[in-house]
Amino acid sequence: MLQDLMVSKVRAKLLQTFLAKPKEMFYVRQLVRLTNEEINAVRQELKRMEKLGMVKKESRGNRIYYWFNQAYPLYQEILAMVCKTVGLGGEILKRRSKIGNIRYALISGRLVKGLPRKTEGVDLLIVGEINLPNLASLVREEEKNLGREINYSVMTKEEFDFRKKRRDPFLFSILTEAKIMLIGEEESLFA
Repeated sequence: MLQDLMVSKVRAKLLQTFLAKPKEMFYVRQLVRLTNEEINAVRQELKRMEKLGMVKKESRGNRIYYWFNQAYPLYQEILAMVCKTVGLGGEILKRRSKIGNIRYALISGRLVKGLPRKTEGVDLLIVGEINLPNLASLVREEEKNLGREINYSVMTKEEFDFRKKRRDPFLFSILTEAKIMLIGEEESLFA
């Protein structure tokens, strides 16, 4: 199954396109524009991905729409990889040194999947010594790209450890939700 992923740059671009917006459907010419690849290469790759069960398709009028199959066995893992290369996750990793000394950074699974946030939820948690203006600027850029507000929380390592020790409901609600770790190990969050 791993060989399903590592085939071509066209597949890599298609995976990024599909999983950057997992709720969206795309037609072939739209995918050609978004990936900047030849139409025949995109069609061929879509055919292979459909055969593997990675994408599904549906005809509507004179267009065929494709979307990533969320029942594909490696969906969560591929989604996490794409999250670390594009969008908010990719930008945090690219600008890591400008943001500060980050101990942990995690994004909620709901944000990555394009689902609405729970009423008290947080989309992004960053722990460390952070340059708040740089982080706020990055978040504002991504809010424009996503067309939605990103609710984020920043803590020092000391505050994080204190809240964890006190079993702070706010912190535990974040830690027990589905998330993608950008920086740090998930196991060390609970150690």
